[in-house]
Amino acid sequence: MNRFLLVARVRSSTAALASPRLEHGLLVVTTAALVGGGVAHFLDATGLADLFWGLGTVSAFVPAVGWVLVALRRGHAGVDLIAVLALGGTLAVGEYLAGTLIALMLATGRTLEEAAQRRASHDLHSLLAHAPRSARRRTDDDVVRVPLGEVAPGDALVVGPGEVVPVDGRVESAEAVLDESVLTGEPLQATRHRGEVARSGAVNADGAFDLRATATEQDSTYAGIVRLARQAGAESAPVVRLADRYAAWFLPLALATAALAWLVSGSAVRAVAVLVVATPCPLLLAAPVAVVSGLSRASRRGVVVRDGGALENLGRARTLLLDKTGTLTVGRPCVLDVVAAPGHVPTEVLRTAASLDQFSPHALAQAIVDTARDRRLELSEPTEVTEEPGRGARGVVDGHWVFIGRDDDAQARPAWAKAVDNRALLDGATVTWLAVDEHLTGAVLLRDPLRHDAPHAVRRLRSTGIERLVMLTGDRAATAQEVAAVLGLDGVRAGLGPADKVAAVRGERRHAVTVMVGDGVNDAPALATADIGVAMGARGSTASSEAADIVLTTDRVDRLADAVVIAQRSRRIAVQSALGGMLLSLAAMATAALGLIQPAVGALLQEGIDIAVILNALRALRAGRSEQVVLAPAAEALIHRFAAEHDELQDVLQSVRAAADRLSRAPDPTALASVEEAHRLLTERLLPHEYAEEHELYPALAPSLGGPESTATMSRAHTEIGRLSRRIATHLQLARANGGLAPEQLDDLRSCLYGLNTVLRLHFTQEEESYFSLAP
Repeated sequence: MNRFLLVARVRSSTAALASPRLEHGLLVVTTAALVGGGVAHFLDATGLADLFWGLGTVSAFVPAVGWVLVALRRGHAGVDLIAVLALGGTLAVGEYLAGTLIALMLATGRTLEEAAQRRASHDLHSLLAHAPRSARRRTDDDVVRVPLGEVAPGDALVVGPGEVVPVDGRVESAEAVLDESVLTGEPLQATRHRGEVARSGAVNADGAFDLRATATEQDSTYAGIVRLARQAGAESAPVVRLADRYAAWFLPLALATAALAWLVSGSAVRAVAVLVVATPCPLLLAAPVAVVSGLSRASRRGVVVRDGGALENLGRARTLLLDKTGTLTVGRPCVLDVVAAPGHVPTEVLRTAASLDQFSPHALAQAIVDTARDRRLELSEPTEVTEEPGRGARGVVDGHWVFIGRDDDAQARPAWAKAVDNRALLDGATVTWLAVDEHLTGAVLLRDPLRHDAPHAVRRLRSTGIERLVMLTGDRAATAQEVAAVLGLDGVRAGLGPADKVAAVRGERRHAVTVMVGDGVNDAPALATADIGVAMGARGSTASSEAADIVLTTDRVDRLADAVVIAQRSRRIAVQSALGGMLLSLAAMATAALGLIQPAVGALLQEGIDIAVILNALRALRAGRSEQVVLAPAAEALIHRFAAEHDELQDVLQSVRAAADRLSRAPDPTALASVEEAHRLLTERLLPHEYAEEHELYPALAPSLGGPESTATMSRAHTEIGRLSRRIATHLQLARANGGLAPEQLDDLRSCLYGLNTVLRLHFTQEEESYFSLAP
């Protein structure tokens, strides 16, 4: 029993020594002792002054011995040992003023370091404080509050105004307005409509809404982030171990220098002066302050880092391996184009297909419905709907029998449909066919598109020093090669399973520090194998997030580039702080050994060195010059406005392409009508959009991008779009005057339409990659 009591007392004493109250109290006592001694010395009360200063020295000597013993017990012989020797030396030789200054330096340094740690880790700790503890569950008769651990998938929950979404779920009210800044670092509120996912940790920024739980507390998004945050810290970072290695040689060097100064000069005071200036108590703590500051900075950008070691390793990475689906691409099918049979229009094909598909759970059906709603098409209510898995859906829409799905009878397809097949092959797209009353009337092409921010992310990663970027994917080689070519990657390995990805990661690790980025369950083994595993955690699997060292909590791959920049800067500042402070201390030690610095002056000098180095380490909390461009709120709002308009204008681009195709097949009156319709859409919708971009968006972006010249190439595209539109208008004027299109007009008009379609698609893509990706 006595043994257990002894252990408990030792642990209690250790906790007391680590208490901020002790450090704050020591700061007060040493300050009072220094001031009291100074007043007594001014009044010529030398004995009273020495008493004050002596008491100040002793007040620091006792806890300092305790701190050294705690460090030795943990296997660290830190530089606090030098402080103890210096304090003891000043007491032994009667240099009480120097002793009090060392005591004040020790107390100030530890208090400053504690405050710096608290400030630097504020964002990480706020994650823990933000975690919900309970949820409001709806029963048959009432709404009751239950512990979060009792919530199960399928439970009906109510999230009140200002409350945190307790678990992952789907919105069952008409809409929910959520503040996801804790998860993503983005200040803008997000609106989630009925059936859309709401992630735990988001805050309800509007009225109460109903939520259907899809996960337990432990399996939800926020719980995974909290688990990472609890492990976050700088103690295990290689750069901190580097600082420990500095201490390993600095301590014996300081003792040897002090001994040599005493031996040569015969003055113990000179030896004490050397020990005084060699007391960098908070100096080596500047490295963990810089690393923890980097962790905090990364969390503000929507990047949760497991620990300081991962951050430091990321700063040294030279090879980056990326999964394709969900990492470089959106991860879900999106409508690429809508093609209509002769006599039909693409808008009606899309509206009819979406009307039938709106109750289907299939991913392709959902993509078609989402596109129709984005274009504000009014959907009809289907009846007699049946669905055959793997084949398609059938039902009645507006009094007509409609089929949407696969069409296996390729031989019987008309010429326009065979052209669709060819285009699907070239674009790597999936085709969903629409038949109305047993007649093929259109097709919807879908594919998993490239993320808008992926090219921007790759360029920024290159600029940070990443030398090799390789895609690892289980997809087909042709599709993977196309994505890699667009992004300019250094290599592609397609058709890989989880074991193949692990082998590829191991192979790359033999040559350089390697990062693996993925989002699915199949990526988890590769993430765990890499030097640094990065999970796309915004909507990726729990397995990949748990296996990763870093989780991107916002659905943007370019945040990885932010994390690399932050990691490199934090590591640079950490090493700079440790080495800079050490070199200054060595210079002061040499000066003291020559007798040019007295102990009291040396204590003041070392105090200044320590404070300067820790303040330098705190620079890692601020944004570096190479971080993402910071936009003005007005420019950010314009980006969101024009990005939404790009989505709405997709039907205009499709009409231009459809008119060109119609001219190629049969230049009859219906073809002329198709060109007339395309020109009407260009004039009424697209050209005003381009004009507004030129005169509103580009001037707003120019200051952040370096001036008006940064948007010059995009302005040139606007000029070309206007020129081609005017050329098409001239052709239409000639056709009206001549009663129809003349044969000599056809080639040029087709060229104008196809050229305009190409320029518009390229221009839209360039804006989305270069400008729209800047906004969160």
